[in-house]
Amino acid sequence: MKHSTADILREYGPFEGVEAVHGVTWDGQHVWFATGNSLNALDPESGKTLRAIDVAAHAGTAFDGQYLFQIAEARIQKIDPQTGRVLNTIPAPGGGNDSGLTWAEGMLWVGEYRDRKIHQIDPETGAILRTIESNRFVTGVTWVEGALWHGTWEGDESELRRVDSKTGEVLESVKLPAGVGVSGLESDGGGRFFCGGGGSGKVRVVRRPG
Repeated sequence: MKHSTADILREYGPFEGVEAVHGVTWDGQHVWFATGNSLNALDPESGKTLRAIDVAAHAGTAFDGQYLFQIAEARIQKIDPQTGRVLNTIPAPGGGNDSGLTWAEGMLWVGEYRDRKIHQIDPETGAILRTIESNRFVTGVTWVEGALWHGTWEGDESELRRVDSKTGEVLESVKLPAGVGVSGLESDGGGRFFCGGGGSGKVRVVRRPG
């Protein structure tokens, strides 16, 4: 297994009126981050928040190329980012104990925090298609270049882990500094991970190793 220490490239926030950052996703231009009662679009160049969608946003966030998906308690909402309207909701597999959310290969992938699981689900129905077990709490989840990564956060320790998407075996670990938590996680498809910082109210950019 490969080990490295996180290279934090940039920090955004804390943001006015934001107590915590939960899920994060990337639409190719903006970083969307969930704050409990809204989804906010951040310009990664200027660091400014450009707009907010007034919607329940308690955990993971995802983007499928057209729509946003957002965990709200025990449901996953499908949201039109242009209008802010909720188009559909499906049950979340953890029934309210869900954490990270990402889109890959036409499916949603959902972290289940304390149960240390990642579920692949049908985005139309919420049906669980398969489940990967982890040996640590699962926060954010993301896919990049065919590899599944998830965040962990237990006590004072956080890391980003690349895992085998069939077996759950940990292939690589990127350790964050003590006291730096990871709530949400999303890749920009290139060399950056965007990490939600939980109660710090920050969004951080971590260099993807390799």
